[in-house]
Amino acid sequence: MSNFYALIMAGGSGTRLWPLSRSHRPKQALQLVGNRTMFQHAVDRLQTLLPMERILVVTAEEYVSILSAQVPEIPIDNFIVEPMARGTAGAIGLATVHLLHRDPTATMAVLTADHFIQDINRFRSALTVAAHAAAQGHVVTLGIQPTYPATGFGYIRRSGRGETIEGFDVFEVQAFVEKPNLETATEFLSSGLYSWNSGMFIWQVSRIMTEFRQQMPALSQQLETIANAIGASDYNRVIGQVWPQVRKETIDYGIMEHCSDVMVIPVDIGWTDIGDWEAVYQIGHHDSCDNLAVGADMVTVDSSGVLVQNDPPASASCEGKKKVVATIGVQNIVVIDTEDALLICSRNRAQDVRAVVDALREKYRGDYL
Repeated sequence: MSNFYALIMAGGSGTRLWPLSRSHRPKQALQLVGNRTMFQHAVDRLQTLLPMERILVVTAEEYVSILSAQVPEIPIDNFIVEPMARGTAGAIGLATVHLLHRDPTATMAVLTADHFIQDINRFRSALTVAAHAAAQGHVVTLGIQPTYPATGFGYIRRSGRGETIEGFDVFEVQAFVEKPNLETATEFLSSGLYSWNSGMFIWQVSRIMTEFRQQMPALSQQLETIANAIGASDYNRVIGQVWPQVRKETIDYGIMEHCSDVMVIPVDIGWTDIGDWEAVYQIGHHDSCDNLAVGADMVTVDSSGVLVQNDPPASASCEGKKKVVATIGVQNIVVIDTEDALLICSRNRAQDVRAVVDALREKYRGDYL
């Protein structure tokens, strides 16, 4: 499809991956899996599907040079700058009007730079099926086949009957559901009618703009003002005036929960949302005691379930050697060591790292953020 494009959302700061993820080095720019950054992995997954000229990136201004250096093949004009974070609805809307300006007939896949996907071939095939369905006017989302009653993800309820297209089951969406409690999530899992909400959407840009006009009219008007300035000399002035007035909102709440004619393709692609250190631990290659070391030489005594990540630059005195990190008699903890900060926490409290970031901000210790 010559009018098929991908949008990679790469503007998050990744506070729950502190202290490795910082304001000057966000999580999408980090090597958390293998020897490629999260952003590079997101681009790699699109190889054979799209040329670099049809990959767009929406991000913060301070991240453009970092991400562009990691994938210089993406044209610099394909980086769409969001002046400040305004939620996924605003970020997607901004990218949409830019793509409409370029190609009004475009079909766009909305993807993110903080996902890990094991079965890349299956992902590409699913995306191709979704693109053909979207080209017929449907709004399409990829749902993740749940493997446990997760309470940290939103869910998608589908109809009981669907159709099969090129080996993929395609269902009508009945509802998008907010993050449930454990009891409800268990019921979702046993029903067989729910998928995790991956946040990956595929649609025609003209169709999603219609949804913005109908469901988020204030944002739609703001986007129209920005759209009229694209390519003009006063674009930066216009977006600088309009964007601070944009209300923060997610695409799920602002659009998807009330959108009609939505299709879901449930997929099992080895998907993980890399949102915290527990997620990093889960996708790593563990030793015989379920320990995982990244950038460090780990020595363990009676320890299991430990994640160690070391990131300080090698000093001349160490001759580039990895730091040795030793643990004795500990289980299920995270140890993240950087040049100026050390995090130690229980793996089951990995979600709470954000609280450390909030505490540092309250104490005006922005130099550590």
